[in-house]
Amino acid sequence: MFDKILIANRGEIACRVIKTARKMGIKTVAIYSDADKNALHVSMADEAVHIGPPPANQSYIVIDKVMDAIRQSGAQAVHPGYGFLSENPKFAEALAAEGVAFVGPPVGAIEKMGDKITSKKIAQEAGVNTVPGYMGLIEDAEDAVKISNQVGYPVMIKASAGGGGKGMRIAWNDDEAREGFQSSKNEAANSFGDDRIFIEKFVTQPRHIEIQVLADAHGNCIYLNERECSIQRRNQKVVEEAPSPFLDEATRKAMGEQSCALAKAVGYASAGTVEFIVDGDRNFYFLEMNTRLQVEHPVTELITGIDLVEQMIRVANGEPLSITQDDVKINGWAIENRLYAEDPYRGFLPSIGRLTRYRPPAEVALDSHVVRNDTGVFEGGEISMYYDPMIAKLCTWAPTRLQAIEEMRIALDSFEVEGIGHNLPFLSAVMDHPKFVSGDMTTAFIAEEYPEGFEGVTLADADLRRIAASCAAMNRVAEIRRTQVSGRMDNHERRVGDDWVVTLQGMSFAVKVAADTTGSTVTFDDGQALRVAGNWTPGDMLANMSVDSAPLVMKVGKVSGGFRIRSRGADLKVHVRTPRQAELAQLMPEKMPPDTSKMLLCPMPGLIVKIDVEVGQEVQDGQALCTVEAMKMENILRAERKGVVAKINAAPGDSLAVDEVILEFE
Repeated sequence: MFDKILIANRGEIACRVIKTARKMGIKTVAIYSDADKNALHVSMADEAVHIGPPPANQSYIVIDKVMDAIRQSGAQAVHPGYGFLSENPKFAEALAAEGVAFVGPPVGAIEKMGDKITSKKIAQEAGVNTVPGYMGLIEDAEDAVKISNQVGYPVMIKASAGGGGKGMRIAWNDDEAREGFQSSKNEAANSFGDDRIFIEKFVTQPRHIEIQVLADAHGNCIYLNERECSIQRRNQKVVEEAPSPFLDEATRKAMGEQSCALAKAVGYASAGTVEFIVDGDRNFYFLEMNTRLQVEHPVTELITGIDLVEQMIRVANGEPLSITQDDVKINGWAIENRLYAEDPYRGFLPSIGRLTRYRPPAEVALDSHVVRNDTGVFEGGEISMYYDPMIAKLCTWAPTRLQAIEEMRIALDSFEVEGIGHNLPFLSAVMDHPKFVSGDMTTAFIAEEYPEGFEGVTLADADLRRIAASCAAMNRVAEIRRTQVSGRMDNHERRVGDDWVVTLQGMSFAVKVAADTTGSTVTFDDGQALRVAGNWTPGDMLANMSVDSAPLVMKVGKVSGGFRIRSRGADLKVHVRTPRQAELAQLMPEKMPPDTSKMLLCPMPGLIVKIDVEVGQEVQDGQALCTVEAMKMENILRAERKGVVAKINAAPGDSLAVDEVILEFE
């Protein structure tokens, strides 16, 4: 077995590989850019080597720099993680020339399957159903329009060397095909150094289901069941689960056997994933093969008990698989939520900055349930604009799907993140959505259920009452603390009142709080009584409460006269007032937000790539105004209404902060 492995990656996947290597008694080497000198993966590894400036194309994807780090450290093998150089055949060749093992598949398999155009041709020759499309190279935007019309809209424009949602656009008409081709080409060149583009039919209402395969260099190949990855946004997976709630055993077996046949056809050895589009009748079509470890591999590990990173290392060491197909079972259900540094209230645009608070839920490994958090950040660390915005992958496992969902709800509510925008509220909303709970979802789920974007969650009356009762009980504790701190509690102790009015989400509840040594009974004016218990004390930012014996986890902040409560995807201002205070509060005027309707504001920290308009130009609703790049993604900002450009405050190459004014209109 290897003595030392270098991880040619960063962030949570580098930390993940280090954990398994440590378990196997293998020393690890981290590499890092200037931006990552204080990163978690650097501190976790046995040693670390600096490889250059923050941009990936000057550090993590420069083969010569990574090879220098290997020589400096004396590493015998390299695990590439995913992204960066993980599917770069030139990197695998460089390692082979140096006599260093690549913890991944052979170069030939990477070349055949890593290139999406080639892989589709091979799949067709192997008798695998493929999505209709144009596999040749596309010269320019007009060529893309012509081909799109031949294939038939809608089409998917994809980078041949792409992955992780980069370099992908859906086009529904000629204009979108032109724009999508250029943006995909630019993103592909920046992320992968390869700007080749191809076009295929976009299958509407599909489910995205993938098969995990594991093969060795001795001709053995098995499949470790499937993962459902249909909850996607901008072609980037957000929620994954294993197994799929949609497949039956016959379809699972057919997809698995077909995946292994494809892997064997290209001499595959290592962990890999064959992705399929599956329609409503369980017909499946080959999409692509990822010749690397997938981001969502933990859910497969949780239902099979197989450490995929360990298996990859053993295969790279020349060992035959010790697992047969008969050994692979499905034990329970696992769900993964990807926590991203992005603002769901601003169209999920990237957010960067310092994590002023980062407290994941405690990891648990019990027979009843599992909570696992794969992360590469820490409290006080920074989320950089240079890399993928993923903060963590939160996973839960339980014997049934509904139990796994409930464990995920509690874990999400318990996850404390402050200092940056993040998608925790959105993930909570998905976990409560009836379509997701029933398993009735497609890759169009987010577009269909949140067509105007995510604007938060409106809680049902029963949920509001649970929160209102908890806040009334918590307010009583806070009031007692305030009287003690002020010195007003003496022999003539000032009694904290029992009658309160709780206002939240535009509703008011008059309640009476009766406290005892084990909790409080909160009675509403219609007679409903809820029993509240918990150990919250003033200043705690997380409240683990129990309402009528059911758990309620809330993130707690302070606002004047109450609390800022975040729970189950809702972000609420909860005011707890005396009846007289509540009466007076109704007379107070509401503060109106400033008018920014005649400005184009930068929605996230980013780089201005292009300005599409001039001063004095009349623009139409939906017209492209400018392009902003952040975290390797290009975002086209469009006019919300007809208008005339009065002033341009930014130019290509400018780095802007959130809400900086780019354009002004007459």
